Amino acid sequence: MTGNRGGQGGPRTRLLVAKGSFVAMGGAERDLLRNLPSIAELFDVSVATLASVKELDSLCEDLGLDLMCPDSSWSAPQGALSSVLDSGMDSASRAWSSMDNLIEAIGDFDCIHLTSGDGSLALLDHVPDDVAVHLHLLEPHRGLHEDVLHRGIDGRPRRSLGLTRAMLSRARRRDISAVRGLSGRKKSSISGNSSYTAGRISEVYGIPSGVLMPSVVPDEFPREADEGEPRGVMEMEGEYVVTVGRASWAKGTWEAISMLSGSGVSLAQVGGGSDDDLQKLREHAMSEGVGVWFAPRLSSPEMSSLYRGALAVVSMAHGEPFGLTPIEAQSVGTPALFVDEGGFRETVSDGVSGRLLPRGSFEQWHQALEDAREEGNRSLWATNGRSSISEARLGPQGHSERLAEIVDGIIGD
Repeated sequence: MTGNRGGQGGPRTRLLVAKGSFVAMGGAERDLLRNLPSIAELFDVSVATLASVKELDSLCEDLGLDLMCPDSSWSAPQGALSSVLDSGMDSASRAWSSMDNLIEAIGDFDCIHLTSGDGSLALLDHVPDDVAVHLHLLEPHRGLHEDVLHRGIDGRPRRSLGLTRAMLSRARRRDISAVRGLSGRKKSSISGNSSYTAGRISEVYGIPSGVLMPSVVPDEFPREADEGEPRGVMEMEGEYVVTVGRASWAKGTWEAISMLSGSGVSLAQVGGGSDDDLQKLREHAMSEGVGVWFAPRLSSPEMSSLYRGALAVVSMAHGEPFGLTPIEAQSVGTPALFVDEGGFRETVSDGVSGRLLPRGSFEQWHQALEDAREEGNRSLWATNGRSSISEARLGPQGHSERLAEIVDGIIGD
């Protein structure tokens, strides 16, 4: 294994940072990339994944980290039959086993820091019992344990929800067995990314877990625009709000458009979606008199620019486990208006660092939009939001130090 840059003294803990796939490049992937440099300062790090992206390739090269991938990038099987047969778990396990350099070296690591997601849990099939494992379980598998992912963009079930639950019973049992099996290992620990997620882990799997929160980098979402921040990212004129996340019922995209009806405010949605879903959203927006603009993926400077020009950043997501968007908005200084559910309650204090609003009361949302226009509120919410980020140590250094404490607790000092 190629060692990374490090400190002085004796050998450091050998840590394998692993995740099934980085292809989605959503909040989970961005957070892991954001924290990797700080993690590499505290551990002797190698990285393994079934599907890398150029951002991970470049970062590992810059840090001098060994990046292990299969010869052919893995992707989760698609379709109802694959879900019923749970073939994704099996194909991911085969893909992990095909990585000879990983399988040969896996017993040499002191600990594996495994982030959940497609293909991740299948790595556990190949981890020796004497190797410690920390699972960063960002959320229980929502497709198996909730209904929100089985609804169309407008919230209507794609098929009978009862039938769907019955069809997925085998996959659900295997998921529960894998997580409980890991929890039962002597050298293991599981962390949610928020207290809300830890509660969901207890509900779904019946096991205890800790909390390892994500992070935000002030330089990535700076208070003031720097020379590298682009202008004119938004391809529409007039007042707008931003919502982030691939278009879906779970992310509340349809409801965000419904909420804006009659407000005169447009919606910029970052994360894209399927062609069919985006067309339905355009039709819905037209019927509601709401302007929409869709962006599939934006860089952090582009996101900062989009946030900075917005009236507010909003989300009506269902059961969001943590959500990086509120603290990104607070870091830039844009009002954060979020549904009063899930992990949003841990980063937004209502009336102090933004607003937490009931899902069904559009009148309260419209009043919150009015409040967001007031410069005094914008300034106060931004100041308080940045203070809460600092107090909670929601940065890479705080994240990596908490991870070090978790790993020490598993393997001993």
